[in-house]
Amino acid sequence: MIETPAGTPDAADPPSILLIDDDLELCDLLREFFAGEGIGLEAAHDGRRGLGAALDHARDLILLDVMMPGLDGFELLRLLRRRSQVPVIMLTARSAKADRLAGLGAGADDYVPKPFDPDELLARVRAVLRRAGRAPRPVAALEAEGIRLIPTAREVFAGGEPVPTTTFEYEILEYLLRAAGRVVTRDELTAALYHRRSTPFDRAIDVHVSRLRKKLGPAGGALRTVRGVGYLFRSGPEPDAEAAP
Repeated sequence: MIETPAGTPDAADPPSILLIDDDLELCDLLREFFAGEGIGLEAAHDGRRGLGAALDHARDLILLDVMMPGLDGFELLRLLRRRSQVPVIMLTARSAKADRLAGLGAGADDYVPKPFDPDELLARVRAVLRRAGRAPRPVAALEAEGIRLIPTAREVFAGGEPVPTTTFEYEILEYLLRAAGRVVTRDELTAALYHRRSTPFDRAIDVHVSRLRKKLGPAGGALRTVRGVGYLFRSGPEPDAEAAP
C-alpha cells in the first residue's frame, strides 16, 4: 500500500489554486484560462480576504499580487508563512531586483512580473506543483519554555501533560510560539486569526490569552501582554519591554 504524505494532494485530483489580486478583469481571464487546462482557480480581491481564504481551505498553490489595498502581498505572505507552507507564486508589475528578492525572502516559491504570458504562468505553476509534490515539507513539533505543540494533531503539552485548548486558543498559542522572542501587535494577531482589523474595544484575544495562561499552569508565564502594544512569547531572558503577566 502506498501512503500519501499529509498535506499532499492525490495526483488524480485536479489542482486547486487561489488567486489573490484586486484586478477583477485579470482574475476572470485567468479563471477561464486555467479552467481550460483542467485547473480550478478561485479568486479573492483584497489582502485580508485573501489571507482568510488561504488559511480556511486547503490549496495546492497560491498566486499572489503584491500591490493591493489594506494588506499588501509581502505582508500577507509573511503572515501566511507563519501557519502554512503552501506554494506561492508572486505576481506583480514591480519587477525591480529588490522587489523580487523581497518576495523570495518572504517565502515565495517563484516570482512572475506583470504583464505575463498565460502559457508561461501555467508552466511556472506546473513546475512549482511538481516540486511541491516531490518534496512535501514535514511539519515539526514546536517546543519552547516547557510548552510543546504538535501542529499535525493540533495538540498542546505543558510540562509533558496534555492541555485541552479551544480552536482560537490553539491558534493564538501556535502563532505566538512561532514568533517567540518578538512582540506581536494586536493588529497583526487579529488580522492573522480573525481576518479583520482590531478595535480599541476588542478584548477577545486578551480573554483567550488569559485562559491559556491558566490552562498552561507554570509554563503560562511565557505568555506576556505588552501594554499598549500586543503580546510576546518569552523565550530566554526576560525582555526589557514593559510587560504584564
